[in-house]
Amino acid sequence: MYFTDRGIEELENRRGEEEVTLGWVAEQLRTFVDLNPDFEVPVERLATWLARLDDEDDDV
Repeated sequence: MYFTDRGIEELENRRGEEEVTLGWVAEQLRTFVDLNPDFEVPVERLATWLARLDDEDDDV
């Protein structure tokens, strides 16, 4: 596990059994960016990547 994966591991351990909507996730990302504007670009990149996962035309 990479050092940077610790937050992902914590998320999975603490909330991995919960079911949420993508609308809820989007709202949490907006709130996070409002509170942490320096992270706007990486959050936008993550959101775009997640939104386009099934697009066959995009090279990942």
